[in-house]
Amino acid sequence: MDRRILITGANGQLGRALNQILMERKDSGITIINTDMGEPTAYCPIILDITNAVAVMNLVQDLNPEIIINCAAHTAVDLCESDKERAYQINAIGPKNLAIAATAVDTKLVQVSTDYVFDGESEIPYTEEDATNPQSVYGSTKLAGEEFVTSNCEKYYIIRTAWLYGEGRNFIKTMLGLADKNPEVRVVSDQYGSPTSALELARAIAFMIDTDNYGIYHGTCEGVATWHEFAEEIFHLAGKEVIVKPITTDEYPTPAARPKFSVLENKKLKELGYYMKPWKEALQEYMNRS
Repeated sequence: MDRRILITGANGQLGRALNQILMERKDSGITIINTDMGEPTAYCPIILDITNAVAVMNLVQDLNPEIIINCAAHTAVDLCESDKERAYQINAIGPKNLAIAATAVDTKLVQVSTDYVFDGESEIPYTEEDATNPQSVYGSTKLAGEEFVTSNCEKYYIIRTAWLYGEGRNFIKTMLGLADKNPEVRVVSDQYGSPTSALELARAIAFMIDTDNYGIYHGTCEGVATWHEFAEEIFHLAGKEVIVKPITTDEYPTPAARPKFSVLENKKLKELGYYMKPWKEALQEYMNRS
């Protein structure tokens, strides 16, 4: 049976990981339809602006996919602070348009969200039931996207993730690039999270879409680290001799507030019997593949 899966934002880290994971599956009746902004390519032949409600509805009705996975987002966290309207259009109105279109053709929708919907003031990992309180434009627009999905679609999976890395620009490549040019790098040591492989998140999504267990999920690799600890593990696995100097958030000011503690507990995934890899194991896999 042909299973059509429409991926928006397919050129991003998660979009590329989803293509890899879904095409590796043995039940290969899957047809992936990749869309994004920019110029069409063989990999991503369809250009789709998710902020355009008419374009979204027309494409979804024409393709009639079984599943839509929305990886499109305005993820430049600091830029969102000065680009509020564009961030709202992409992170909130885009998911709304997809949710309405998904409902029109009775299609499942996966909406990818973020740890930034929380304020970062907790001392224990956030579960799916915890109260949201975003502290940035990015976080507030992503939360608005969640709310539009829940109010316009019944067959939805919202999966919040954090500290994501995959194919493309990411923290790992930034650190390795700095290490090639500097004997010492300075990395924030008072923000806590769970470094998460895009491949691991893609595997979790592939698991979820085969169920009818709709709702809000958390999806991060297991374990906790600071950015400083993450960097040290990267250099260890890469065999790089570099001094990693810990600094505070105050020493590295940014336009957007970062959650000090953004560890997510994958409570609902675990209730379904699904466990994501420990972050160090997932990082090792990424480094081996790179």
